[in-house]
Amino acid sequence: MDLTLVDAVAFIGFLAIVVAVSLYASRGERTDVDYFLAGRGLTWSLVGFSLIASNISTEHFVGMAGAGFGEAGLAIASYEWIAAVVLVVVALVMLPAFLKLGVFTMPEFLERRFNGFARTVMATYMMIAYVGVAIAAVLYSGAIGLEAIFGLDLYAGIWLIGAIAGVYTVYGGLKAVVWSDLIQGAALLLGGAFVAVVALGEVGGVRAFLDASAGKLHVVLPAEHSEIPWTALIVGIWIPNFFYWGCNQFITQRTLGAKSLAQGQKGALLAAGIKLIIPFIIVFPGIMALQLYGNQIADGDQAYPILIKNLVPVGLRGVMFAALFGAVMSSLDSMLNSASTIFTMDLFRRHINPDVDDTSLVKIGRIATGAFVVVGCLLAPLPGEFEGVFQYIQMIWGFISPGVVAAFLFGFVVRRAPANAAVVALFLSPIVYGALLFFAPEVAFLNHMAITFGAIVATMTVMTILNPRETPALDEDPPDFDMTPAPSAKYAGAAVLIGVVALYVVFW
Repeated sequence: MDLTLVDAVAFIGFLAIVVAVSLYASRGERTDVDYFLAGRGLTWSLVGFSLIASNISTEHFVGMAGAGFGEAGLAIASYEWIAAVVLVVVALVMLPAFLKLGVFTMPEFLERRFNGFARTVMATYMMIAYVGVAIAAVLYSGAIGLEAIFGLDLYAGIWLIGAIAGVYTVYGGLKAVVWSDLIQGAALLLGGAFVAVVALGEVGGVRAFLDASAGKLHVVLPAEHSEIPWTALIVGIWIPNFFYWGCNQFITQRTLGAKSLAQGQKGALLAAGIKLIIPFIIVFPGIMALQLYGNQIADGDQAYPILIKNLVPVGLRGVMFAALFGAVMSSLDSMLNSASTIFTMDLFRRHINPDVDDTSLVKIGRIATGAFVVVGCLLAPLPGEFEGVFQYIQMIWGFISPGVVAAFLFGFVVRRAPANAAVVALFLSPIVYGALLFFAPEVAFLNHMAITFGAIVATMTVMTILNPRETPALDEDPPDFDMTPAPSAKYAGAAVLIGVVALYVVFW
């Protein structure tokens, strides 16, 4: 597809604004707190939009819309609506604990709660997963979108995305990331809403869409469904969501950089509210693509790009190109910054040079970010070997997420769990999950995750009974910033929970 001059100007102008604002906002970053946590000065709007923009990328527009096009239909929306519930728990329960401890990273929490070896194991897992799974998947899905819409070569698209996002992330750290996310998040939501409205008009309006797609608009599927059986809604789907939103540096780094507890809580709750509407601008268009172009689309991952190609008029394609490109960068820059933070704080400073000064630490973080860009680009074609990029991400994360979630939640609830319990959980997770994938491949991977989680919690329970910790863990440091909770947080959280219940009732 040839871009018009207007398309090209819109695309280049959008990218120029993103890079310029990000570099300007992050000027003068000198200390580790400045570079990795934005000086702990983020307001609730920056936190909230950054959470959404970092989460929603082309693996959603490509992968989640593709799942809506395919067998899962609207059931794939459970990832979003359960995420809204989890974000409420993070805001009201987990975030206050993290901020009281003053941690930089999620692996650091495991050291404070259990021991240093647990921190190192989790940091190593996360480094491998970020580069080999998350970063690679975002680059691949972004390049797929560019190839389908604009005919850009897959490998050229991968390196172009990596190069542009890498520039401002290497320079500016977290502050550059959140400001770019604010711009790109707004463009992403507006662009997605535009495509959804245009597609709805093409299928004949709301009533015509509901009548033609009634079989796809159910969130509760049979127990034998291969992707999201109803049994997964009980335990399985909660594990990746608690891992992603509560234990994942890529996400929690925004809330850790909040100006105060209240600002972090309001940001997380803003993201929870936005999560309620995401399926309407991503999954619904995937279902509409089946209605409109089902006989032209062989691979569900092409559904959303085909919608843009056929429905967005000339002159606006550059804007949508920029929105999709921005979606990729907003996730990629966040992952790069978080991977760099874990490498620098959990591995380099702890094991290689404990006495490193702040200036050198920021330099190491920038070098690590650049290295991760290169490695991620080299590994980016890997997700193409799997059936659906969204499923690839969720399935591969399953090797480590049950163990991480078990360690965190058990650590919160059972204060006398022994120090080596988390280490056992982290090592047991890939073994049990991998065995289930090998011996019972017909079972949905979300059920694999649930079984793995149950086995790990049972093991940690036995370890605690046999060898309980003598004194409760998690001694908290006096925080050096405002820990006053947001006055309206509980009411906002309740509103989100009511919204989720209503959506499940409507689309049962």
